[in-house]
Amino acid sequence: MASYLSTDKKKITATRFMAMKGEGDKIAMLTAYDFTMARLLDEAGVDAILIGDSASNVMIGNATTLPITLDQMIYHARCVANGAKHAFIVADMPFGTVHGDPQVALAAAVRMMKESGVDAVKVEGGHQVADSLKMILDAGIPVVAHLGLTPQSVNKLGGYSVQAKEEAEAEQLLSDARLVEELGCCGLVLEKIPSALAKQVTESISIPTIGIGAGNETDGQVLVCTDMLGMTMGFKPKFLRHFANVGVQIQEAVATYCREVKAQTFPNDSESY
Repeated sequence: MASYLSTDKKKITATRFMAMKGEGDKIAMLTAYDFTMARLLDEAGVDAILIGDSASNVMIGNATTLPITLDQMIYHARCVANGAKHAFIVADMPFGTVHGDPQVALAAAVRMMKESGVDAVKVEGGHQVADSLKMILDAGIPVVAHLGLTPQSVNKLGGYSVQAKEEAEAEQLLSDARLVEELGCCGLVLEKIPSALAKQVTESISIPTIGIGAGNETDGQVLVCTDMLGMTMGFKPKFLRHFANVGVQIQEAVATYCREVKAQTFPNDSESY
């Protein structure tokens, strides 16, 4: 087995995750939502796995991330935590759990950590959720922040367009990045912002930045696993690269299976008892 497919590695903790920036070790992060995919990603050498609230779209079929519940996110996070032994595992706090009473936010984050076994939670927003971030962090829970295009705010933002293109918005994003660093977050996802701004943010803070649609000057990258594997048919935003065409391969395999079942060529004698 190739070395990069070995799980004989030390667990990536929040401390190790943060140290990767200073060492110039770019962080490869992907999403996962189940045990089998998490194990495959982990054994392939991914540094971090995000149980994104994109599970709302990918696993359930909702149009947005908003409907997924805390209980559903905990379920998917537990599946991933059971499958990944090396990667740094981060779970999204779903819509409605952190934008309000900080005590409620803390209770939700505590549930996520206790019931799923993940290493950290991810929270969308900056100054708007500062009180919740502080309370969660003060409880000893590692937090990865998320700025730029924040999908939970899709209705307010009016869609999924590039964010912080104007000077005032860019300044606010930079201010929020410095704020989440000051509060003690261990990382920052930057989604769908100009690459020049992502570079500026990355150079301005000491915690690692993980980009998605934010250019290649961030400290790492994240993609939805089913998107980069070519399983999300018909979805191809500018920032997405298909590293495989698994969707077509699955369809072809299933079509072959159906033909062989109907022709009674499966199972054959060697596959029968």
